[in-house]
Amino acid sequence: MSQKPLKVGLIGGGKGAFIVHPHQKAIHMDGTRRVVAGALFPDPKIALEEAEKWPYPIKGYGSYDEMIAEQAKLPEDERLDYVLIVTPNHVHFDPAMKAMKAGIPVFCEKPLTVNLKQATELVKMQRKTGVPFGVAHTYLGHWTSRFARWIVRSGLLGEIRWVDSYYIQGWLATKLEDTGQQQASWRVNPKLAGASGCGGDIGTHALMQLRYITGLEVTEVSAQLETFVPGRQLDDHFTTYCRLNNGARALVRASQICIGHKNDLGISINGTKGSLRWRQEEPESLTISLMGQPDRVYWRGCVVPNDGFLKDVPKELLDEVTIPPGHPEAFHDAFARLHRCFEADIRKWKATGKVTIDGSKYANIEDGWMGLAFIETAVKSASKKGAWVKMPKKI
Repeated sequence: MSQKPLKVGLIGGGKGAFIVHPHQKAIHMDGTRRVVAGALFPDPKIALEEAEKWPYPIKGYGSYDEMIAEQAKLPEDERLDYVLIVTPNHVHFDPAMKAMKAGIPVFCEKPLTVNLKQATELVKMQRKTGVPFGVAHTYLGHWTSRFARWIVRSGLLGEIRWVDSYYIQGWLATKLEDTGQQQASWRVNPKLAGASGCGGDIGTHALMQLRYITGLEVTEVSAQLETFVPGRQLDDHFTTYCRLNNGARALVRASQICIGHKNDLGISINGTKGSLRWRQEEPESLTISLMGQPDRVYWRGCVVPNDGFLKDVPKELLDEVTIPPGHPEAFHDAFARLHRCFEADIRKWKATGKVTIDGSKYANIEDGWMGLAFIETAVKSASKKGAWVKMPKKI
């Protein structure tokens, strides 16, 4: 007998919000999850109107407080199985905390919160309750990101020496926020976005890609946070030189003023035996370079184990359900892979009362904490003209 689909509640996502739509499509992709409810906007009247206008029937709530309180009173098999938080950054902390206290799992957009203090409180609550919690670092959902992680962590590139991880855009090359454009307006407001604009928004993706694939941690940061568009309150260009815990060095950089660049996330990992290159805008393949040999290009779905470079590729990685090669996966598929893995952990938690979320399938709450620690360290370094500043100790 097939299992009942998980019930998902949205927090945020109304009035033209973008990120909710790839999420909700990904939630429905496998037929094992479905959006059934939403508190879609801060104004209760508008929230209910937006729910009425949703593309398919969902139960609308005037606020997330109302939704969480009502769900907490329901029998366990009737309540929401998880909530998805897709609000601006300053409205991540409160609903995440209240949902965990009510025993409802949380999948939250990044960055986790607007500051490290809030992130620390969420981590402590998650550890206390054991409620599953995931952070939506989308690009970990690409099959090639997971394949790259296995290659690097298997030691096939040797000892890692240098990493260049970047995310470059051009959409904020002008003062778009002055036009009333919703996505721009809150991202450049420190009260809504936090201490860093570009760094918090997309620099955290570049950091997460580095940490996820290499398994290395940033120990010290020398940063420059720059604002090229006159009158803008937060940085639109973010550059950090990093020391890693194995002695290697890294550049974690982001920009939103580079005209012509769209969502140009990429990473170059360089070891003592070889190098790996991957770009999100070409996510079906990655390139391996070895000294004195032609480049190897590996395509999703066309990986042959034990080819002279690869050794003992995990069966789980090769057997992962996906469409055939040549039919490109994309952004929505990456989201779906994250939700699929989060679903598996929720079902395990419901069945056994506990689950370990180790960050191997999607970013966990500790990864979210590391993103805030990195941003706050970079801001501190930039305020000291790029002086080296040590990362805080993990909690």
